[in-house]
Amino acid sequence: MTYVVTDACIKCKYTDCVEVCPVDCFYEGANMIVINPEECIDCGVCQPECPIDAILPDTEPGLEKWVEINAQYAALWPNITQKKPPLADADTWASVPNKYPEHFDPEGGG
Repeated sequence: MTYVVTDACIKCKYTDCVEVCPVDCFYEGANMIVINPEECIDCGVCQPECPIDAILPDTEPGLEKWVEINAQYAALWPNITQKKPPLADADTWASVPNKYPEHFDPEGGG
């Protein structure tokens, strides 16, 4: 099992989860963060820290796509180990569903 960051993080990028991760397995894109599933130790401390419930265990049905996305972009984006402010309009986007098709940005962040 591993944890993955899902669609809810797109255009929000809350990083409360990053500070509590004991293995620094988060990676930062332009408008979301991801977890490297090869580095995640499945401790789960990040999940309750996410204010918008964007982090889920990969054992939940339908998350296969997100495991792949997290693995792909963790290999490309820079590691993030400290909390940063969320994106300026994060509160506006926090409850918007299905953001991936139109709003995901594959560029690395930092």
